[in-house]
Amino acid sequence: MKPTSRLSRRRALQGGAALGLAAAATTAADVAQAATTQNAGGKKIPLAFDDPVWNRETRARLEADIAPGKFVHGYATGVVHAVRDGGPVQPLFGFEVFSGLRVIKQPDGSYQRLCRELVFYKDLKSGEIMDQWDNVLTGERVKVVDVANDPFNYVISEYFPDPPNYGGLNTDKPPKRPLLLKWDLLGDVVSHDSDIHLYYRNALDPAKWPRESSGPMNRVSELFRYFMRREDVENPEMTHIPHSGVWARITPWLPWMLMDGAPGHIYYMGKFSTLKTPDMAPPNVLKRVQERWPLYLTAPDKWVDPSLSSLENYARTQKPQPPKSKT
Repeated sequence: MKPTSRLSRRRALQGGAALGLAAAATTAADVAQAATTQNAGGKKIPLAFDDPVWNRETRARLEADIAPGKFVHGYATGVVHAVRDGGPVQPLFGFEVFSGLRVIKQPDGSYQRLCRELVFYKDLKSGEIMDQWDNVLTGERVKVVDVANDPFNYVISEYFPDPPNYGGLNTDKPPKRPLLLKWDLLGDVVSHDSDIHLYYRNALDPAKWPRESSGPMNRVSELFRYFMRREDVENPEMTHIPHSGVWARITPWLPWMLMDGAPGHIYYMGKFSTLKTPDMAPPNVLKRVQERWPLYLTAPDKWVDPSLSSLENYARTQKPQPPKSKT
């Protein structure tokens, strides 16, 4: 089948993550490795944007490495912004994402996409990863809570997966549809859009979590834009497709910001890619992973449930903070 440069809009397969996701601009080492990966037989995998099987295989190669026993690390970096009525968008702090991703092919041809991911927050001026933050919106010093999502899994098949149910909080189940993702051909560059928009019950019930909760419902969007070389996508020897991209996330205030239900939300904007080895991550990120979250230096090797987002995990691992002092 011939590729089409524009497809009618369809709901794209969710990216990983909270957070499954991951990553920064492709490094020079990644580009060099891609350029030296030989296509020994000279054969090509023809672009077939309108073929669900091609979509399944290409998405699996993009997410991780389809070679048995291999996995990749994801990395992302960017800035978290405050969005409030009556004023401009305001940068708050930076973020760093580190993840481990593996895909395991199943007898029916589908892939289990297995992921564990971390998100750290950093001071915009110093670049240091934070354990405390002076909330510029409220004037209160708050404890910063790392995101640690393990697992965040889903299946890559010839059909769109159901949206994440987040422990039963999200009950949306659209009809089953062939996996026809959003691809474009930009000269010799293949681009891929992967968006998900959710509205579901908040695990942080405002009656129990008055300081942390944004209200009874969560509105969350994830928007990924991947860019990869056409010759890599067409190369059958390339079991993982090197790429770079940009990621945006719209979500309620982070619970540890202790916004007391104030109007507004936050907006992540960052860039991402995959890393061949953990030591390609920034030194302060790798140090944090090694010291606090060493399990995340590898990807999961088997499917476990449930897959939860950072908000559901926060509700399971943290305790509601007492009311703010009036003094």
